Order: sequence, then structure tokens, then C-alpha cells
Amino acid sequence: MLFASGGFRVKLYDIEQQQVTNALENIRKEMTFLEQSGSLKGSLGAQDQLSLISGCLNIQEAVEGALHIQECVPENLELKKKIFAQLDQIIDDQVVLSSSTSCLLPSQLFAGLAHVQQCLVAHPVNPPYYVPLVELVPHPETAPATVDRTHALMRKIGQSPVRVLKEMDGFVLNRLQYAVISEAWRLVEEGIVSPSDLDLVMSDGLGMRYAFIGPLETMHLNAEGTLCFRRG
Repeated sequence: MLFASGGFRVKLYDIEQQQVTNALENIRKEMTFLEQSGSLKGSLGAQDQLSLISGCLNIQEAVEGALHIQECVPENLELKKKIFAQLDQIIDDQVVLSSSTSCLLPSQLFAGLAHVQQCLVAHPVNPPYYVPLVELVPHPETAPATVDRTHALMRKIGQSPVRVLKEMDGFVLNRLQYAVISEAWRLVEEGIVSPSDLDLVMSDGLGMRYAFIGPLETMHLNAEGTLCFRRG
């Protein structure tokens, strides 16, 4: 949907016809609802965007003429490697191969591929239509131009890409999220705050602040107070 909102032709691929049929129907319903509610992204109407999206059961047909391939299969390393090995045999030297994985490292996913310089992780955040962040995580051999092209593409479709400069377990978003979750459990376990009030601290406090400015910018704007807190 996001790529179609940017005016790009999109081809969905799956090995099961019913999966493709269901996906296209769900997209049609969702786009119709978004248009009726005034929330549809892009300059094209729902019908024009829908006309850009089709599906197929043939992987070679799916990638023919593609500029960007976004893999979205379940978080199973062997399954993803199998898909990328297939793609590696049929793509040209121009298309970007991208994975939506939230945790698997590029060095695991793309090891041994002939087109490894064209590969990277582009991890969207659910639900990506409403949460624009995309983490771009290159393989050690990914060409800088591959990251640049993907960054530009994500910006064009209205997303907010960030460059993760080297691979690390959890990337950036999940590492920050795990740190918050760990401290949240500790505060509840030690009887400092109730679970419902802990969630309120995030939803009506930090979450609202961080929707506008991140933690480092917050520290910069309140540097003296932050320093006192650290000393205390």
C-alpha cells in the first residue's frame, strides 16, 4: 500500500493463490476505508492506487523489471535464505534485495549471495502505514549506493528511514524497546508502580514526548537538569 501510494507498481508474490487473493481483497477494503475517512496517503485516489497492485504465483514474473524487492515472509532464517537464494539466481545487477526482518542479521540472511552488494535489511515498524520509521541495516558488503537508493525510496513513499551503520542484534528500535521493557518489569516487580500506571507513564508521558523529540534532543534541551539527575 505504501509503495502504491507513492505511485509505484507493486506485484505481490506468494506460493498460495488464496493468500494472494486474500491480500488483494484486504488491501481493497483497507484503501476504501482510508479514502472514506480522509486518511489515504499519496496524491492518487484509492482506485488508482489499487490499479497499481497485482499478484502472481511465479517468482520470476513477480520480480521482472523490479527496482526494489521487499521480502516479508515469516521470521524463519532458513525460509528467508531460501527465498533470497532463489532471487539471487534471477535478478539483474540493478534491483535492491531487501528484507523486512526485525531481528535476523544481514550477515546471516545474505551470506554467499552473488548480489550481496545489492542486499540490506529495511525493517518497517508495525503498523507501517501509520508508523513511518524504517531501519536500514546493511550487510558488511552492501554497496553504499544500495543504502542511498533505499533511503531515497523510503522517503519518497512517506517513510522515515534511519541508517544503522553496522549490524547488531536487535538493530536500534528493538534494543531501545527491550531496555524500556526491562526497566518496566523491574519497576512493577519491586512494587514501585502498578502495571496500569506504568503503561500510563508511557502512553500519556514519555510516549507523547518522544513522538515529537527523541531522548538525545530532550537531554540537549534540558542539559543542566539531566546532569543533576545523573550526579544524584
